[in-house]
Amino acid sequence: MKFATISTGRATSQPALVMEDRVYTLPYPDMHAVIAAGAEKAAKRAAKEALSLDEVKFLSPLKPTTLRDAYAFEQHVVTANRNRGRDVPEEWYQFPVFYFTNPNSIFGHEDEVPYPPYTQAMDYELEIAAVIGKGGMDIKPEDAPAHIFGYTIFNDWSARDVQRKEMAVGLGPAKGKDFASSLGPLIVTHEALADKRSSPADKAAGRPGVYDLAMTARINGKEFSRGNFKDIHWSFGEIIARVSECVMLNPGDVIGSGTVGTGCLLELTKFQGPWLDHGDVVELEIERIGILRNTIA
Repeated sequence: MKFATISTGRATSQPALVMEDRVYTLPYPDMHAVIAAGAEKAAKRAAKEALSLDEVKFLSPLKPTTLRDAYAFEQHVVTANRNRGRDVPEEWYQFPVFYFTNPNSIFGHEDEVPYPPYTQAMDYELEIAAVIGKGGMDIKPEDAPAHIFGYTIFNDWSARDVQRKEMAVGLGPAKGKDFASSLGPLIVTHEALADKRSSPADKAAGRPGVYDLAMTARINGKEFSRGNFKDIHWSFGEIIARVSECVMLNPGDVIGSGTVGTGCLLELTKFQGPWLDHGDVVELEIERIGILRNTIA
């Protein structure tokens, strides 16, 4: 199943079920209420009358309760560290790391994202994110998929010059990241990805929650990034186990994967740029989830 939050002429914000090229509104106040009801129950209450795609605007599918971002793709980690003139810290291979970013600065599909005046190096990051549907603490990796409501596209916008200075201090990122995150356009549940699920080898290795999904990024129609979700080093099962250790995860929490290999300009240009500019159109595409498009204001 595929869920979205839409705007129509009749409602400024309305959860919806998306089936192929048709959109069916749901009688819930927001996506958090849909998550609380559960995907199957919510889908059964979909409106009988469908809207076409050109009748709706896709908003961010939800406002996260919290927004964490992991650092889970080895190719990106190796290249980004090399471009900064250092090796990957050995601790990265010991456990999945993550940071908290701003859940109150969220943009949706087709939104304009402002270019912060304090940076000269704005960048995109191509990521997939898990939306938590069932709360829990000390969740085991193999149990983690049952706690995921679905997956969405995540653009972790970055101010690289500011981020570099913050990280040199040994604390951060903060202002290098907190100005904008984009989510959407859809949240896709496990059923829609069943034929793309992780291999038996992944499951045997304790890596549940991995799917074979192509990931690409384009700027002004030109492809810059190409990777695959299946190449992730730390699975969402392992990430959620780490995140929930002695901490309660709640429905509506969102956890990003970190940047896929080649998935940002920092990695592609060895920190030299060119960076994003005003008017650039950035499209992130993940197989089965769709295209998340934003213009830099």
